[in-house]
Amino acid sequence: MTERATVSVAVLVSGSGTLLQSILDNQGDGYAVGLVVADQECAALDRARAAGVATRTVALEGDRGQWNARLRDEVAAADPDIVVSAGFMRVLGREFLETFEGRLINTHPALLPSFPGAHAVRDALAYGVKVTGTTVHYIDEGVDTGEIIAQKAVEVLDGETEEHLHERIKQEERALIVDVLRRATITDGKVMF
Repeated sequence: MTERATVSVAVLVSGSGTLLQSILDNQGDGYAVGLVVADQECAALDRARAAGVATRTVALEGDRGQWNARLRDEVAAADPDIVVSAGFMRVLGREFLETFEGRLINTHPALLPSFPGAHAVRDALAYGVKVTGTTVHYIDEGVDTGEIIAQKAVEVLDGETEEHLHERIKQEERALIVDVLRRATITDGKVMF
């Protein structure tokens, strides 16, 4: 049984990169980010460059299958142990999912399986829940249906707005993904959390 002490991480991004920043700020305690890949030029890439991390942009152009293959190849070239989707706003195709199966993870601003999809915070408020939270889960072919790795609950405050609640969830999300990455080990080529 061979165990690797430092886990290599590739991060997929599309936007401002606040979740990426938390991952970058806390690396060195069990994990290191080797590559950040975006689907467009964005602030997250600037954050990665400022941290001295290699970046790539794989724009969604032309055939979606070809784009997924290009994305897979760019990430695979870095040979990461774990691939984190950190605000990556594209659906990953089968060829990407199969290549990184069992080591492709995502964060979601709800306690899955409740409130999957793009409007989780709004949906939780509309439903009237008193507790919501954040989930780190494996990515599969469904929408937020992968196996749950970790969760953190967040109490919904009376009269809270969607924006305020979402920001409080993001704070917990940033801490949770760092905790998950710090706990990750690679044993005989398999990621364990």
